[in-house]
Amino acid sequence: MIYINVLTSVSSLGTNELTIVDSLSHTDRCYLTYRDDLLNEHKGSYFGQIKAKLPRLDEYPEHKSRNSAVLAFLADSIKDSINELKQKYSKDRIAIILGTSTSGLDETENELKKFMQTGVPSRDFYYKSQEFGDPSMFLADYLEIDGPAYTISTACSSSARALICGKRMLESGLVDAVIAGGADTLCKVPINGFNSMGVLSHERCLPFNKNRAGINIGEGGGLMILSKKKASLELLGVGESSDAYHVSSPEPSGAGAISAMKMALDDASLTTDDIGYVNLHGTATKLNDAMESKAMASLFKGKVPCSSTKYMTGHTLGAAGIVEAAILCYLLKHDLDLPVQDFSHDEIDDTLDECGLVKEKMKAKKKVMMSNSFAFGGNNASIIIANA
Repeated sequence: MIYINVLTSVSSLGTNELTIVDSLSHTDRCYLTYRDDLLNEHKGSYFGQIKAKLPRLDEYPEHKSRNSAVLAFLADSIKDSINELKQKYSKDRIAIILGTSTSGLDETENELKKFMQTGVPSRDFYYKSQEFGDPSMFLADYLEIDGPAYTISTACSSSARALICGKRMLESGLVDAVIAGGADTLCKVPINGFNSMGVLSHERCLPFNKNRAGINIGEGGGLMILSKKKASLELLGVGESSDAYHVSSPEPSGAGAISAMKMALDDASLTTDDIGYVNLHGTATKLNDAMESKAMASLFKGKVPCSSTKYMTGHTLGAAGIVEAAILCYLLKHDLDLPVQDFSHDEIDDTLDECGLVKEKMKAKKKVMMSNSFAFGGNNASIIIANA
């Protein structure tokens, strides 16, 4: 059994458990912020923003990026638990596994702009901060931990797969504890990339709504301490697949998504009847919502409540897996109402397969929940978390 001993997250929902739980209790509020300074030609959109005061990291110049600052903020919030972990186990028996899709890309973009204007490289810029491995290297340095440390970058499934790898590493006996999670922050390159693909909405995103126009981008992060030490929350099952259908579009039938969900159920020795809620990937693009509703209808037959929370957080890209896994933990821990799918601005898309979307306040009848993260290239991940 693999347990979630400690968790922390940050997103537009809040900067700590108390504020996030309050936000999840009021899903009718808008948690996204309108900005016109991130898209080319000063077009506007809504973004999920972290409003915490982040560490400056002046002592870590080679790792200095907003993503690293988010990870430091999260680590500081559970510092006592991490110190206890280091005292209980040797430093080489603790692993750090993170997910990201941007690492220090935003800082590199800013440096390139300066260089193109001046022709002189900045003395305080280190290219290694852009490398995908840097978040884990930074956190290992920051926490003085010597165990396995690596970063996964599989686009929007990155931090979900960090949890999957953490579970398997513990089951293998390679380490005694894993700090798993990830972070992604607002960055003009992916924001404008999604806009050029025609899948970024300039209004608030509306998953599964009839007139949905695409995604909103958000920033966020989270960390979980996983171990075999019994706790109130259990990482019960994990599953992943790669349908490799298209570089950016999901496989229309949902076969890869179904495969990942089935694997997670098998890993947890559960059936679809055991699941009380599914947090959908639900990006609000035409293709993703159509695929996921089809997959959910095929596997769960519309009998299990489900919804997407991205209209509150935005799509946090590589951090989506950990941000939404944390949401499951808060729902279970505090027995919250399930997040209602927002149809206050538009009607439901009745061309989609009936998949059990939550349309009014309700509690989960079973305290076992699944979260889906589906990424570019058909990289699919599903995790199951339960009250132990």
